[in-house]
Amino acid sequence: MKATITSIELKGPFKYFVLSSMAWRIMKQLKSSDYKDFRKKGFWTVHCTMTLWRSEDEMRKFASSGAHKDAMQSSRRIAKEIRTITIDAEELPSWSVAKQLLKKGKVIRFD
Repeated sequence: MKATITSIELKGPFKYFVLSSMAWRIMKQLKSSDYKDFRKKGFWTVHCTMTLWRSEDEMRKFASSGAHKDAMQSSRRIAKEIRTITIDAEELPSWSVAKQLLKKGKVIRFD
């Protein structure tokens, strides 16, 4: 199985409202997919998600379609930085482990 861990640092606290709107649509998409587990956490300008998938193919199909794809294409408007890492896992890690893993992940910074 594959676990994807993502963090987004917003450009400012008022971008939270845009993020919430995007997240609502993404959650609707997620509920209709075949994910195995999901967790979210966030405060102020930093928000994180972890999603567990049965296969890399299912994960990629989700990420490259629908509301998630739309959010990624417009993330430059609200994000200062996005970090992501995908690992092999049988279950989602603890948040402390996830935070350490994100330090090794892919970083996208927006000016």
